[in-house]
Amino acid sequence: MPPFLSQSNLSRLAPAVLRPVYDRSRVGLGLVHLGPGAFHRVHQAWFVEKLLAQDPRWGISAVSLRSTEVRDALVAQDGLYTLVTLDKQISFQVIGALREILVAPQDPQRVLQRLAAPTTRAVTMTVTEKGYCLTPDGNLDAAHPEIVHDLSEPHAPLSLIGYLVEALERRRVAQIDAPTVISCDNLVDNGQRLARAVVQFAALRDASLARWIEDKTLFPRTMVDSITPATTDELRDTVATATGVSDRWPVQRESFVQWVMEDRLGKDGPDWAAAGVTVTDDVSAYERAKLRLLNGAHSTLAYLGLLAGYQTVSEAMRDTKLAGFIATLMREDIRPTLAAPRGLDLEQYIAAVLERFGNPALRHALAQIAWDGSQKLPFRLFGTLSDALAASRSVDRLCIPIAGWMQFIRRKAIAGEPLTDPLAARLLEIGRACQNRAATDVPAFMSLDSVFPQRLVAEPRFLSALSRAYDDLAVGFAGIPS
Repeated sequence: MPPFLSQSNLSRLAPAVLRPVYDRSRVGLGLVHLGPGAFHRVHQAWFVEKLLAQDPRWGISAVSLRSTEVRDALVAQDGLYTLVTLDKQISFQVIGALREILVAPQDPQRVLQRLAAPTTRAVTMTVTEKGYCLTPDGNLDAAHPEIVHDLSEPHAPLSLIGYLVEALERRRVAQIDAPTVISCDNLVDNGQRLARAVVQFAALRDASLARWIEDKTLFPRTMVDSITPATTDELRDTVATATGVSDRWPVQRESFVQWVMEDRLGKDGPDWAAAGVTVTDDVSAYERAKLRLLNGAHSTLAYLGLLAGYQTVSEAMRDTKLAGFIATLMREDIRPTLAAPRGLDLEQYIAAVLERFGNPALRHALAQIAWDGSQKLPFRLFGTLSDALAASRSVDRLCIPIAGWMQFIRRKAIAGEPLTDPLAARLLEIGRACQNRAATDVPAFMSLDSVFPQRLVAEPRFLSALSRAYDDLAVGFAGIPS
């Protein structure tokens, strides 16, 4: 077995492997990232790697709000890891941007000190939709157990929102400028939603703190994109063979990578544009196109592909019936709800997404995309549904992925399999009671007011189309229309 990746073993790397081109010992800690999972390491950290070649101030302090896994794997490797880019020609790059890795539950005060440090000029995050503790209407969920805890114990927070507000309060008291706070999650108007939740939480603590945050803190909108399959032992073996060193936690992505950021970035921060980030005053149009066309189609493919017995995205896309349904959904049902930003041709974007889905080098598990459906579907599909209903267009096709998710839950419950979702217990309870008939099953799912907004539940056209789709899928994949 080859030796593990580390700073001292960089010289052992195969010549074709890219590696840090800067002196890591000179790198400062100017960025804090909350949620250093695989997507952060293939995306934001890759952009920061390019920054560090020009400006050593922007090393990353990576903070896990839950798990110790990233720290346990990468601290032993001096924060280094391998990024594998999957294309016709597979490439390998060692990323050195992570200069510190912290686990918040084990060292909350150190995390707060880092967030409040004057050298920290930007805070980024990838904590998934559920990490924001929001209600379906986009406000702070004041009844969320972590929010309840953080309001009673503000100096020892558990939630993302609690950490941000406590750090901003410390900066206010110390008269330190607020950092730019940058959400990188797939939420519509992610910066605005994050700002609202932070200010609402702060107002429950101290009205003057809420006003200071509103006046002093920037929360730019962003859009991020790159398909990121989960790490497997097969990937670890590939990395060891190709690079000459072992890696406890390599990551992989497609060659396409995009980061669009609103031009509200404050002073003294990183030069994101120099790293290849698209800085614009119209993020919303990019974001909506990506969230609805790519993410909405991805979730659709996950639930219908699993129903058909497929395991990966590219495998599902080889099914002409399923691939045709996805293409039709994107072109005839989703695209009419979008206004293209300047410089983005939606037909070309759809064609590119379909090509990316079919990339045989990407083994992106449908089961991974299916995780957390109760949190993802409201952002990926419900907005499209609402717009179609408002325009008096058919929602028959748009209801099929939602019915597919319900059938996915039912099948998981019947099989006694675990479910990755913050509402897993309630969803499995509903699934076990399902009779595979819309008349009994759809109302049970509609009772999930944290998932389905009242405007949809009260809409007869939606309920009728959803019920038809659910009954069609009761027979399995054969119920998907041609």
